[in-house]
Amino acid sequence: MRHKRNIPNRGFRVADQIQRDLGELIRELKDPRVGMITVNSVEVTPDYAHAKVYFSLLIGDSAESEIALNEAAGFLRNGLFKRLSIHTVPTLHFHFDRTTERAAELNAMILQANASRAKEDDAKPDESGKAED
Repeated sequence: MRHKRNIPNRGFRVADQIQRDLGELIRELKDPRVGMITVNSVEVTPDYAHAKVYFSLLIGDSAESEIALNEAAGFLRNGLFKRLSIHTVPTLHFHFDRTTERAAELNAMILQANASRAKEDDAKPDESGKAED
């Protein structure tokens, strides 16, 4: 009998399934501190003992949501036990994913730089009035 470790990309598939199932389980939480959450990614350790769950937030406070999710991690892990058909369901560690926040900040900086460059170009004297030969 072959061990399941020989199955290629199994870790990625398990992480993907955890991500999908957690999305559904989190919606069932009754904790008001948990806002409108999207599970962005899940990283599972090779021994399936731990999983880092990265989430973003549409509405709510990121710090409060992270605390609430980590407090509910045992409940969510139990829900995963019932859904997943793997021997070890990892301990969940929730982390707020600041990627979208950083992207918005960078976008604002780029827009600001383009606006200031446009003002500088408008302030320069117009050189297009030269005579053509």
